[in-house]
Amino acid sequence: MAERNKIYFASDFHMGSRAVEDPMAQERLIVQWLETVVKPDAKALYLLGDIFDYWWEYKYVVPRGFTRFLGKLGELHDSGIEIHWFTGNHDIWIFDYIPQETGAVMHRCPVVIQLGEKRAYVAHGDGLGDDSTAFKILRSMFHNRFLQVLFAAIHPRWTMAFGLAWSRHSRTKREKANTPYLGEEQEHLIQYSKAYLKNDPVNYLLYGHRHILLDLMLSRESRMLIIGDWLEYNSYAVWDGEELRLEIYGAEA
Repeated sequence: MAERNKIYFASDFHMGSRAVEDPMAQERLIVQWLETVVKPDAKALYLLGDIFDYWWEYKYVVPRGFTRFLGKLGELHDSGIEIHWFTGNHDIWIFDYIPQETGAVMHRCPVVIQLGEKRAYVAHGDGLGDDSTAFKILRSMFHNRFLQVLFAAIHPRWTMAFGLAWSRHSRTKREKANTPYLGEEQEHLIQYSKAYLKNDPVNYLLYGHRHILLDLMLSRESRMLIIGDWLEYNSYAVWDGEELRLEIYGAEA
């Protein structure tokens, strides 16, 4: 058996998205990656948010589907692999079901972790460096416990349909507005990272959220990575004990 010393990072699966032509095929591909790439030598797996396109967890009801994926996470955890799950802006409303069923440690804020002798700042990325008033208001509403209770009182038949439609609309609007890469001065995460490094000069900063692949040196000692998604790239990052790199699943085929 291979030594388990690698740490994997993946983000933005957006499972369940109505923009995905064949959701079952997408889920099977992700599970295949977990089985063939992650399982043999992983020490830990970090999921950096927006794993589901929409997730609302009622007290006694959970959304249908995703059984292969959640079952595989539970299997990985039971085999000794650490699972870390960061909530994104699409899967904010994860409460206790997923941690209990899969063993995942939930993170609702950025964290700094150790990669060998190096330090890495890890986050989903939404809201970091974005001073938009509209975004801040919307985010505060999504995190408001009273509004969550009101929303939970609506029948899932309507809330699920509304949530998935909202998600697809927001993605379509963003895709029309954004070019793949806006340049250092226009990318919120780059500007945020530069400001963060002034107070805490970590070696790596890893993000999801932005749906691009980016590997950028911000200083001689600090490197920023945006690790793409599984809607277009099927990408992930891996720490092999010595270096951190971006990979594309299936690119070697």
